[in-house]
Amino acid sequence: MSEARAVGALGPVMLDVAGLELVEAECEVLRHPLVGGVILFSRNYSSPKQLCALTAAIRAQRQPELLIAVDHEGGRVQRFQQGFSRIPPMRRLGEAWDRNRAEACKAARDIAYVLASELLACGVDFSFTPVLDVDFGESGVIGDRAFHANPEAISQLSAALIAGLREAGMASVGKHFPGHGYVRADSHLAVPVDARPYAEIEAADLLPYRELIKQGLSSVMPAHVIYPEIDAHPAGFSAQWLQQILRGQMGFDGMIFSDDLSMEGASVAGGVVARAQAALAAGCDMVLLCNAPGATGELLAGLPSSVLNQRRAEAMRGARLAPGLEALQSIPRFSLARARLDRFVASQA
Repeated sequence: MSEARAVGALGPVMLDVAGLELVEAECEVLRHPLVGGVILFSRNYSSPKQLCALTAAIRAQRQPELLIAVDHEGGRVQRFQQGFSRIPPMRRLGEAWDRNRAEACKAARDIAYVLASELLACGVDFSFTPVLDVDFGESGVIGDRAFHANPEAISQLSAALIAGLREAGMASVGKHFPGHGYVRADSHLAVPVDARPYAEIEAADLLPYRELIKQGLSSVMPAHVIYPEIDAHPAGFSAQWLQQILRGQMGFDGMIFSDDLSMEGASVAGGVVARAQAALAAGCDMVLLCNAPGATGELLAGLPSSVLNQRRAEAMRGARLAPGLEALQSIPRFSLARARLDRFVASQA
């Protein structure tokens, strides 16, 4: 493997890699000026030791180092399992909130501290969490990933979760702005349409975002959902949603990540280059392309040169912990949070 390293500002594209270790062709791609991050999946994981080696190899490709992310929410969306603590679906926290709000928020903070500490110890900067979608009982793809049907519960629990992430040294990503919970269609497979008027969306779906932005929400991922009463474009390709509403009216100044450009919900924007250009023009800072290796070269060859907002990118960089999960056992706060996580899971059985 080549020891060459790219030097310069990070680019606005986040890509995936194929396996448990990098191959030379992937190293060359990761050194491309347009690349700024890597998202990992279950196929990239076999053990904590292997994950530490993979993230170290990814970081060695660039200076500044590439951002490394994963979808590690808990429940059915937890990419790394063997050797990692099992994180419950967020709905379990919502059910606990109905019984005792204060205790549920404490549990959310402890769970997030464990989640973040374990990822950081293996070289992962952040997880795309929390899900802020309101559980209207319609969306199968969201389902128990959502905290609750009550926006107040979502606000309180997600604020506690974000505090736990921050305590461990990890940024947060609120998704799927402005809300994916009302539509039945899965944006991985279709182009969902949410026909509600803005007033209804503002009164429910936007409430958690408004509260969390006040508390320093690090970043946002918009939905591949069309809200025709507001804009004809999906939120992730809409300057009205991202620039006028999210940044202008709501005062958000953190990173905006597109959802995966290979999803069917993004198809309305055209080919992969057109999708990326539309997302960036609408106000996304970084675009994701996942599980589409045949499209990577096309995207990097066709997308005009640009750089990632470095201030926002650095805010997403995670704390550097001693490598390996074993090192966490010497941290009293981690041991306490891990014990509380175990008790919470046992109480839900």
